Amino acid sequence: MISKKEFVADGLRAFLYTSAPGVPLVVMNHFAGDGEAVARGLGDIGAECCLLVVSGVDWNRDMSPWASEPVMKGEAPFTGGAKEYLARLTGLILPEAKRMLGCKPPFTAIAGYSLAGLFALYSLYHCGVFSRAASASGSLWFPGFEEYVRTNEFHARPDRIYLSLGDKEAKTKNPALGSVQDKTERIASYYRSLGLDTEFELNPGNHFKDAEARCVKAVAALIK
Repeated sequence: MISKKEFVADGLRAFLYTSAPGVPLVVMNHFAGDGEAVARGLGDIGAECCLLVVSGVDWNRDMSPWASEPVMKGEAPFTGGAKEYLARLTGLILPEAKRMLGCKPPFTAIAGYSLAGLFALYSLYHCGVFSRAASASGSLWFPGFEEYVRTNEFHARPDRIYLSLGDKEAKTKNPALGSVQDKTERIASYYRSLGLDTEFELNPGNHFKDAEARCVKAVAALIK
C-alpha cells in the first residue's frame, strides 16, 4: 500500500509517497499536479522507492540553467533560475521530506520530464545530494547545455544516469527542438566515455506521448 503525505515547504506544495522503509528517495519536479499516477505506476511494477513530487515550480525560471530566448513563438523566455531553485530544493524542501520519512534512504536520486529532465542533469554539477539522475524526454536541446556538459565537472560523480526521448521528438521544423535527439545521444555517449553507467532509451511517439509512463520507466531505471 502506498502512503501519500502532502506538505508545504518554501511556498511550494510537495507530495511524498512511501511504500516501504529503507528504500531509495527519488525527487521529481512538476509543473502542476501531484504525481500520483507515477507513484502508482511504480507500485504496479514493484519498483519500490519513496517519491517526492514538488509541484507548482515556475517552469521557465526554476528549471532553466541560464537565461535564453524562447524557442517557440509566443512563449515566455527562460530566465535562468535553476541554481537558486536548487538551493531551495536541497536546503528547505528535501530536508523536510527526509524528516517526515524518519529514516535515511540508501541514496537520493532526481528525475524529471522535459525541462525538469534538463534540471535533473544540471543539478549534478551543483550539488552532491543526488547520486543518480534521470532525464525523461529532457530538454537537452537547451542552448549551450551540451557545451556546458563537456566543459564542467560533476559536483560528485553520479552512480547512474538515465536518458530517454520519444522517437518522433526530433521530427519538427523548429531547429532548436529538432536537435534534441542528436544532442541527447551525444551527451549519453560523452557520459559513457567518462565510464559512467549511462542508459539511453527511445520511446515511441512525440514529446507529449505517455509522459507519466516515461517517468515511471525513468525512476525505475534509477532504482534497479
